[in-house]
Amino acid sequence: MTQRVNALGQPIGPEVPEWTPRPRPEKTALIGRTCRLEPFDAARHVGDLHAAYAADAEARNWTYLPYGPFASEAAFRAFAEARFTGEDPLFHVVVDQESGRALGVASFLRIDPVNGVIEVGHINFAPALQRTLMASEAMYLMMARVFDELGYRRYEWKCDALNAPSRAAAERLGFVYEGTFRQATVYRNRNRDTAWYSIIDTEWPALRRAFERWLDPANFDAEGRQRRSLAVLRAGAG
Repeated sequence: MTQRVNALGQPIGPEVPEWTPRPRPEKTALIGRTCRLEPFDAARHVGDLHAAYAADAEARNWTYLPYGPFASEAAFRAFAEARFTGEDPLFHVVVDQESGRALGVASFLRIDPVNGVIEVGHINFAPALQRTLMASEAMYLMMARVFDELGYRRYEWKCDALNAPSRAAAERLGFVYEGTFRQATVYRNRNRDTAWYSIIDTEWPALRRAFERWLDPANFDAEGRQRRSLAVLRAGAG
């Protein structure tokens, strides 16, 4: 692509023709084949979530979050009712379509309609949800809302640079590593260097096709094992 320059001969970015601010995501459900994402409802979700998180006996899920774990369901309820009901972060509860149980949460945050940028974060998937088809489908559904439904230009993933599972998940899902912000924040009385990842709108069509092929029931055998990995499909090798 030829570099654009202004009348002074200075390089400038490409035009974004007819750009308008994008709508904010609404508190409406996202429905998939194996899971659905619902707006938080304490009466329906607190008991399931607390029980699901209790399976994480070592509390590994909470290491890289600035809150938790919670000693009781009452303590978790008080926290969730205060934090899971706002507009930004906008929390979604991941519910197993088969059992109807809530197994985790994820949120949209740092929502920037003017520039078309939105981040996914506060991801806390209980052990029963981790490394499952449901977990990947939940992330796909959120991506599809951002790009296809709302028309955003950029979708971000940020995590503690030492959080190897989060970094691996971002890369598997198709996020591109952009760099590390040193000494970005302090949480739990310790430093956090923040690793930044993103997907942009021009990358989404190919990524969506890979997800759709991966999520196709035909891609899984009778025991639920994948025939082709998402990484293979993203690379166009499957």
